Amino acid sequence: MSLPVSEYATTSPVYSTGNATVNGDANTLLRAAMVALVRNSEMDGIRATIRQVDDRFNREFGYPYILLNDEDFTDEFKDKVQAITKAKVYFGKLPKSHWGLSPYVTEEKVKAALAHNKDRYLYGGSYSYRLMCRYQSGFIFKHPLLAHLDYYWRIEPGVDYYCSLSYDPFRYMRDNNLVYGYTIAPTEKELTVETLWNTTRTWMLENPELLPEKSFIHWAISEKSKYTMCHFWSNFEIVDLAFYRSAAYESYFQHLDRAGGFFYERWGDAPVHSIAASMLLRKEQIHWFEDIGYHHPGYAHCPNKPEMLRNCICDKGQNFMYHGMCSRRFTEVGDIYKDQALELARLPDRK
Repeated sequence: MSLPVSEYATTSPVYSTGNATVNGDANTLLRAAMVALVRNSEMDGIRATIRQVDDRFNREFGYPYILLNDEDFTDEFKDKVQAITKAKVYFGKLPKSHWGLSPYVTEEKVKAALAHNKDRYLYGGSYSYRLMCRYQSGFIFKHPLLAHLDYYWRIEPGVDYYCSLSYDPFRYMRDNNLVYGYTIAPTEKELTVETLWNTTRTWMLENPELLPEKSFIHWAISEKSKYTMCHFWSNFEIVDLAFYRSAAYESYFQHLDRAGGFFYERWGDAPVHSIAASMLLRKEQIHWFEDIGYHHPGYAHCPNKPEMLRNCICDKGQNFMYHGMCSRRFTEVGDIYKDQALELARLPDRK
C-alpha cells in the first residue's frame, strides 16, 4: 500500500510494514492506521498516547500513525513524535475547504448562538470545538492521507490504554464483517443536540431508498421516537471507512450540515456517528471492544472478566460500561425493519 502524496502532506508517505511480514495473509498488515486530529500544543499528550498504543499493541504490528492539524506542524513536534515510535508517522495539514464555517450558516447567527450557549454546557461558547466536531463528522476520512485506507483507529492526546492486545483489531473487524467498533458508550447532554433527531427523521423520510432493510436504530431511538442520548464515544473508534464514504452517510452528513446544528447547537461527532451507525448498520456489524481498557477524561472502562483483566493494568472498579444505561440498552434491543424505522420517524415529536 502507498499513501498518496498531496499538498496537505508534510511528510512524503511511504507505507511501512513495521514488524509484520508480508508473506502470507495472516501476517500482512491491512490498509489501516491510527489517526488523530491534534494541535502543536498537544505534543506531549499525543506522544504519551502513541507510546501507550505501541506498548499495548502496535509494537508487534507497526501500523502507521497519521496526525492531522489545521496549521503546519512545527519541526519540534514532528521530531519528538517520530522519536517516540518505530512506526511510520505521517503529518498532514487540513485542506482549507474542510475546516471552517459551514456555507449553510451565517457568521452573525453563529456568534449569537455561541453567546446564547456559552454558559449552558461545556464548550457552549467555543467556535473551535464546533469546527472540530464538524470536521470529525464529515471530513477527516476525506483527507488525502487517508485515501487508501480501509480502516482507521481514532486516537487522541491525553488518553490511557490499559490493556495489552495479542491480536490485530483491524483484522478482527475485517474477519468478522464488522463496521464500527467502540469501547465506551455514555449519554449525550440533551441541550447540545436539541434538534438532531428531528433533523435526522426528516432525512430518513426524504431518503428511504438509502436506508437498509434492517437496522439497529432502536438503540439510539426509543419506541416512543425519542433520542435516547446514547452514543459511542468517538474519541475511540475503529471503523471500516467504506461506511463513512458511503452514499448514505454522505447524504446524511450533508443534510445535517445544511441544517446548521454543528454551529447553532453543539452537535458532536459522537452522536452524529452513533445515530448514523445505528440507523444504517445492523447490530451484528457493531462491536464493543470490551477487552480494550480505555480512559478519556470523563469516563473509563476497565474489563472485569478475569481472562481480560489479566492483560490490563487498571482498577476493575472503573466499570462504567457494566452498569451504564446505554450498555444495557445495547444488550436488550435488536434490529428492526425499514418500515418500522420509518414509522419511528413519522411519529410526532413528544416533548
